[in-house]
Amino acid sequence: MNLCLFRVGKRLTALIVLTALGAGAAVAQVTAKDAWVRTTVPQQKATGVFLRLTALTDSRLIEVSSPLAGVAEIHSMVMVGNTMQMRAMSGLDVTAGKALELKPGGFHIMLLDLKQQIKVGDVVPVKLVFEDRSKKRETIEVQAPARAGLGVPQADH
Repeated sequence: MNLCLFRVGKRLTALIVLTALGAGAAVAQVTAKDAWVRTTVPQQKATGVFLRLTALTDSRLIEVSSPLAGVAEIHSMVMVGNTMQMRAMSGLDVTAGKALELKPGGFHIMLLDLKQQIKVGDVVPVKLVFEDRSKKRETIEVQAPARAGLGVPQADH
């Protein structure tokens, strides 16, 4: 009888521990991959950050920041005739199961009022804040390595 209770107690303890571990482990709803930031020249005060976002549930990128920039904004870029127009956006929707590419010539993150020049080999930390439909927020921190100007030329802001 005591041996039987010992086995049941041991199994119950294991079940409680596994349940507690599972409850504490959060699954990221949004993932960021292939992040990079465009290098700058001396005295340049703005650059772009580019990456690929995917989400398990519909989410919205609502805030961006970096300790290397006084201001960080979510931007869109479109060509209107022969003129490139960039606009700050209040947020950017990430549809569940569909990759969203932030890239030169399209949606991107602008880092403004840079505190230092960004050189090849530098890694720029960028914080992304997402909100799902239930208003639950998730923060992701990415490390964006600096690359020499690739893609569409950056417009002066």
